[in-house]
Amino acid sequence: MQVLVTGAAGFIGSNAVDALLARGDRVRGVDAFLDYYPRAVKERNLRAARAHPAFEFVEADLVTAELAPLLDGVDAVLHFAAQAGVRASWGRDFRIYADVNVLGTQRLLEACTARRPRFVYSSSSSIYGDAPDLPTVETTLPRPVSPYGVTKLAGEHLCRLYAQSAGVPTVSLRYFTVYGPRQRPDMAFHRFVRSHLEGRAVTVYDDGLQTRDFTYVGDAVAANLLAIERGSAGSVYNVGGGSRVSVNDVLGMIGELTGRPVEVRREERQRGDVRDTHASTELARAELGWRPATALREGLAAEIEWLRGEIAAARA
Repeated sequence: MQVLVTGAAGFIGSNAVDALLARGDRVRGVDAFLDYYPRAVKERNLRAARAHPAFEFVEADLVTAELAPLLDGVDAVLHFAAQAGVRASWGRDFRIYADVNVLGTQRLLEACTARRPRFVYSSSSSIYGDAPDLPTVETTLPRPVSPYGVTKLAGEHLCRLYAQSAGVPTVSLRYFTVYGPRQRPDMAFHRFVRSHLEGRAVTVYDDGLQTRDFTYVGDAVAANLLAIERGSAGSVYNVGGGSRVSVNDVLGMIGELTGRPVEVRREERQRGDVRDTHASTELARAELGWRPATALREGLAAEIEWLRGEIAAARA
């Protein structure tokens, strides 16, 4: 297939690009290199892809660019491009989230109405907020507790709208706390591991008893590839790691994997943080044939090894 990957230089997007190229697809990657974290990090994410003959890269902003040329010859779209981050979405910066996550998604969907490629949208467990039931099923009433979650939910509604009104076969995937190699610098595992490897205390918000359903990036990518082939138009699927683990348990695991205990500095709970998440993935298992394949300890070891390499390269 010819696949358009938006946010191709980002965390999940770049891993998806590599997976598509590895299975023999042609990939057109697009990224605006927003300044949420350094461009140099994203350029490293694309290093292998840029050397591949089946990869084409376009630097463009979905909010302002002419999108029809990006979709020329495209059979499927994996839409990862977004302004990320729960905590940064409050206040004046919300304009960026509204533009990138809502307007950018709407413009891309509108451009897809002419060709109607398979369209997989990257949503988030943030749309649920503090869900009343765990594990959480897709029919749970969304009640986001952050502006970021509101914009990701708006993107889902747009996908469903374009599936129903324009025949664009959209699928939305709600990721639960994705981690692994190339994870963004602002995300918890990256911050925890980097601080620990560099000999600094790890900052933990709240008491560390909050739990998350951690999902390895390779499993998130696999869900995207299956969604292209098998996803039901207009549907939404949870993508979770299959277990609910506390932050304190993760810190203990990092200590075990690195051979020394993690020093912790605690701060107050942050606005927009939820207490617990846990995905019901029965629907994805039944309709996509997807299930998480990477245990937390194995995936965390892979992220630690990747970050060791990043730190060593920066010091060289």
